[in-house]
Order: sequence, then structure tokens, then C-alpha cells
Amino acid sequence: MSTSRDTQRLTEAELRDWKPSVNPWWVAVSVMLATFMVVLDSSVANVALPHIAGNLSASTDESTWVLTSYLVSNAIMLPAAGWIARRIGRKRLLMISIVAFTAASLLCGMAPNMPMLIVARILQGIGGGGMQPLAQSILIESFPPRKQGTAMAVYGVGIVVAPVIGPTLGGWITDSYTWRWIFYINLPVGLLALFMVSLFIEDPPYLRRAFQGAIDYLGFGLMAIGLGALQLLLDKGQEADWFAANWICCLAVVSAIALVGFIVRELTDREPIVQLRVLGNRNFRVGTLLTGLFGVILYGVTAMLPLFLQTQMGYSALDSGLAVSPRGLGSLLAMAMMGVLVNYIDNRILLACGFTLLGYSTLLLSHINLGISIGSVIVPNFINGFAGGLLFVPLTTLTMSYLRREEIGNASGIYNLMRNIGGSIGIAAVTTNLVRGAQAHQNYLGANLAAGNPIVGTLLQGLQARFQAGGASASDAHQKALGAIYRSIQQQASLLAYADNFRLMGFLALLCIPLVVLFQRKKTH
Repeated sequence: MSTSRDTQRLTEAELRDWKPSVNPWWVAVSVMLATFMVVLDSSVANVALPHIAGNLSASTDESTWVLTSYLVSNAIMLPAAGWIARRIGRKRLLMISIVAFTAASLLCGMAPNMPMLIVARILQGIGGGGMQPLAQSILIESFPPRKQGTAMAVYGVGIVVAPVIGPTLGGWITDSYTWRWIFYINLPVGLLALFMVSLFIEDPPYLRRAFQGAIDYLGFGLMAIGLGALQLLLDKGQEADWFAANWICCLAVVSAIALVGFIVRELTDREPIVQLRVLGNRNFRVGTLLTGLFGVILYGVTAMLPLFLQTQMGYSALDSGLAVSPRGLGSLLAMAMMGVLVNYIDNRILLACGFTLLGYSTLLLSHINLGISIGSVIVPNFINGFAGGLLFVPLTTLTMSYLRREEIGNASGIYNLMRNIGGSIGIAAVTTNLVRGAQAHQNYLGANLAAGNPIVGTLLQGLQARFQAGGASASDAHQKALGAIYRSIQQQASLLAYADNFRLMGFLALLCIPLVVLFQRKKTH
């Protein structure tokens, strides 16, 4: 009995006093490089989909599986990464993930057809899902509590900035070279990340001991089915008109049953693949909820604005990417500031300021119209990006501050999964609201265009006269005038739908502010 207690005390001492043998900033750069590559690749392919479809002789619907396959495999791997790391070691798993991601990137670039590309993207998602939570837990364990905020600011550059520059970079590469290079650019980055990880990363003492627990096959199977079905439902729901399609209803039922079974299994199994009991920690529970909501807003807004600029304002993919690029500059500035401020200001105050700015900037975007200048896009985007950078560091450090070191790997998987699921929900919500909101506004605007309305009559006569002056006959001019009015109604209806969505996201950000008070103050020792 005494030997067991001595071993336990030794373990606790090792966990408390352990620190990496190299400068932890080399650790930070190593994991940030891997994370940046993964998060960038989740968005860089979006603008290249039409080119991919055309080159591989696939339909637009088929090409969207390039994104869906990645998201599904990534979602399944995220919560499982901590469990696998306990079995084979965190460093080994991180290196395997980098190799898998980099090799899959090469296969993506070489893919001769769509099925091959989808398989390669699934492998990419598996590799990427292993890297994100591992990088976060490695960073937190490598730095003392007083420096964790600064370290998370470095890590946050990859998480927050990469989705912003991804569409711009993807558009430039696709326009200047070929879509295959959006995957080939991962090769040098992956090789450098692999070299740095092999050189600077090491496992803490508790991961150096062999893990002898049984494999939770049932838990993993339920998790894979539940998360896979949920991701498919969110990604394809709008295309299939949601629950009007039988297969979407089936996916919803399968996902619900599998996820409920997964939760029951993980709470009752002695060696669960995901330690859901970590949600009993108050800060982690609140932080997981907030990062999910943050994902809804972040991904929802970043998906809408380039779409608005391209479909309503006539911007090219590259120009729309450049127009929203100040968001990345705002994030970088905030990250640089957070590296210092997070150590001196109550993190809850920083969070409240971040959500306030996020809500304000998103509400500014709700005032868009078809005559806006580029400045009306740049300023709200810069503030929005600054708010995102302001939120990421204190949210992560507060969420993880009361967890034991051996819990952080598992917790990071859950935390990252919730942000990604939140992002999928945000994108699904805004795309659905854009379509249905535009229809509702079009019906309302059309109902006010009565034939006897003198304003409508004057507009119709003016358009007819313009078309007749261009050489059209009276009947053709009348038809063209009616068509021009209808197109104007469609455009205005779409504009109102975009404004509604930005307003919704802004209010959601402001509603997050009261939740901040539920956090306990961050530990500083």
C-alpha cells in the first residue's frame, strides 16, 4: 500500500515540476506551424471547387464532397486524439498525423479523378484531426500558468488567421497556377513541421508509461457514426431542403441515437475513448459552450461576406478575399496584444470586451447596401478580426485553467470539436437563412408592386423608353423592363437576407457576454 502511495506522490511531483528540456518557444513554433497548415487547408479549397469540378469532369454537387469528406473525418478524429495519444504517445501521434496529412496532400494534388480526391481528403481530415488538440495540449503543458496566455496567442495565429487568408490564398493560387497547388504547398510546410516536432517535442512523464486499458471499440464506433451523420446533415441539409428529404431525416435519427448511445457508453465504461466527465469542471463546461457559439459566429460571418461581395457586388474570388483580408490584420494585432495583456488583466474582462466588439462589428455589417464603398467592408472586418483575436486567448486559457495536466489532451479534443461543430452549424444556418430569407423578402417586395401603383408605372415606362431607344420593339421593351424590375427585386431581397443574417450573428455575439460571468478567475500558479 505504501509503495502505491509513493508512486502516486512521485507521479504528482513529476506532473507538477516537469517542463520540456528545450526552450518552450521552439515547442510553440513547432505546433503552431502544424496547426496553421491544417486550419488553412480546411478553407483554402473552397474557392477552387468550380475549377476542381471542371478539371475532374464532376458536377458542382459532387465537388462539394471535397469539403464534406474532410470535415467528417476531421470531426471523428478530434475527440479520439487524446485517447490515442495515451496509448502510443503524444509526440508519436503528432508525427504520424503530420506524415498522414502531408502524404494525403500529395495524393490530393495528384488525384486523377473525384473518388481518388475524396479518399485523399478523408486521409487529410484524419491527420488534421489528430494535430489540432495535440498542439493545444502540448502548448499548455510546456508553459507555466503565467505564460500560457502568451503561448496561446502564438497558437491562436494559426486558428484565427488561417481561415481568413485561406480563401484569398486559394483564389490567387487557382487563378495564377492550378488548383492542384493548393495541396502541393502543404508539402514543404509539413516536412518542416515534422522536422521541428521530432527535434523539440517530448512527452510528459505520465505519457511515457504504457497504457494498458482495453480498446473501447463500441464507444469509437458510436462516436464515428454519430459525428459523421451529424456533419453530413449540417453540410448537405440545405441542398436537400432539410427534413423534406427522407435521407436527411434518417441521418438525424441515426446521429441522435448514436450520440446518445455514445454518451451513455462513455459515462459507464471504465476506459472510455473520450473522458466526458471532464465536462463536470465548471470552467471547461462554460468554455466549451462559448467556443461553440464563437464557432457559429466566426464561420458564419466569414462564409457570408465573401459570398455577398461575389454574388451581389460582382467581385472576383481574389478581390473578395483581398477585401476581407484586413480581418487577418486585426486578428494578428489582437494576438500580439493578448500575449501581454492576458497576464495582467482579468481574462473575463477581456472576453466581455471581445464579444462586445464582435457583436458591434457584425451589426455594422448589417448596414450593407449595394452602393457601399470598400471602406464599409474593411473597417467592420478589421474590428471583427480584432475581436476574434481578443477572444481566442482568454477563452482557451480560462477553459483549461482548472484541469489537471493529464486531462488536457482529452479536453482539447472536445474543445476543438465543439468549435468546429459550431462552425458547421453557423455555415448551415446562414446558408439556409439566406435562401429562405431572400424568398420571404422577395414575396413581400413583389406584393407591393401593384400594377396600379403610379411609382411602378412611372418606373416601367422609363425602362421601356430606354430599351426602345436602344432599338427594341415596344413588346420586347416591355418584357425587358419587367425583367429588369424582377431582377432588381431579387437583388434587393438577397441584400435584405444578408443584412438579417449579419444582424442575427451580431445579437448572438452580444448574448454571449452574460455567460462570461460564469467563469471562475484564471489560476495564476
